[in-house]
Amino acid sequence: MFVVIGCMLAGVLTGFILRRRRLGRIGTVITVLIWLLLFLLGVEVGGNEQVIKGLPTLGAEALLIAVVATLGSCLAALGLWKLVSRREIGRSEDER
Repeated sequence: MFVVIGCMLAGVLTGFILRRRRLGRIGTVITVLIWLLLFLLGVEVGGNEQVIKGLPTLGAEALLIAVVATLGSCLAALGLWKLVSRREIGRSEDER
């Protein structure tokens, strides 16, 4: 844990020191490193037998969570839309 915090602080310090320099390709470097990290994470997950065996269960749970979260968001948006529409209708009647 201390290694992770130390690396983060070293990055902050490096960024602070180099803040006045123009680092034109840093965005590309960061993108490549993120893709590399994602690839390595996939290799690690693919090599773990417990994760692979539990994938159907994990996938079903993830699908259920995604569907329920989407439906909840849609219902909340619909409720907010009706609330705002009612206030606008009431306001326009008062203006007459």
